[in-house]
Amino acid sequence: MSETDAIPEFKSKSGGNGDVGISNMSALTAGPGVKSLGEVLIIVLVAVIVIGGIELLLNIFAVPQYVLPKPSEIAVALVTEFPHIAPHLGHTLVELVVGFAFGAGIGLVLAAVITQFPFVEKIVTPYILLLVTTPMLALVPLLILRFGFGYEPRIIAVALASGPMVMINAATGFRRVDRGKIALARSYGASTLQIFWKVRAPMALPMIFVGLMVGSIFGLLTAVGAEMVGGGFGLGNRLTSYSSMIQMPQFFAVVLILSILGILIYVLFFLLGKKYASWEA
Repeated sequence: MSETDAIPEFKSKSGGNGDVGISNMSALTAGPGVKSLGEVLIIVLVAVIVIGGIELLLNIFAVPQYVLPKPSEIAVALVTEFPHIAPHLGHTLVELVVGFAFGAGIGLVLAAVITQFPFVEKIVTPYILLLVTTPMLALVPLLILRFGFGYEPRIIAVALASGPMVMINAATGFRRVDRGKIALARSYGASTLQIFWKVRAPMALPMIFVGLMVGSIFGLLTAVGAEMVGGGFGLGNRLTSYSSMIQMPQFFAVVLILSILGILIYVLFFLLGKKYASWEA
């Protein structure tokens, strides 16, 4: 197997070759974790320096709050406004979870079908490319006209944004299987379905988790964008509302929440990958 065809890994062992990639998070976790209290102190010190430096510079240059609020103002807004933001956070999570579940489920099924039936791929591929290259936010006004301002248009947009990402990565994983393993399975009389479940699916798990990770993040961005386009609830609606009233500390508090959500999604699928796909290709 060539280097370009190597299956991405979720390594459970420490060390590694230092490659940076979304699948092994080595850009963020070069080792097994924080090893000592000294490392913790250094990490905290750097964070304090960065945040304190931004606070100091904004004070020195007297930057207005409506241009860029201070970190302390954002923190205060996050605490004081969170009771009002929390219900909108719940709406966004509902849209993300439901839309992603539909999109990922359909994407996985399509990935399995097109890898087993090449002719189906020729039929489906043009439409998948169309979905990948079309900004889903451009379809939101049309979906709102058809389904109204409720959950439906946003869930559909999230599914359309996340599904193709899952399908493409899963299909790549299903194909990148050592032909020797398939030949060995066939020599023992394994059927096509048995080969898929016992050989292709387990070997494709790293790419599947990468697809789920990317698809969920795309889904989150699409959900927020759809909420900004239309509707009276969701974190995207809060962003539009706060920016229109020039409440920038509250605006950046919502941005911070979205950033934390994205990080949690990333870490969730990384941990799932370590648990269920920690073998080495």
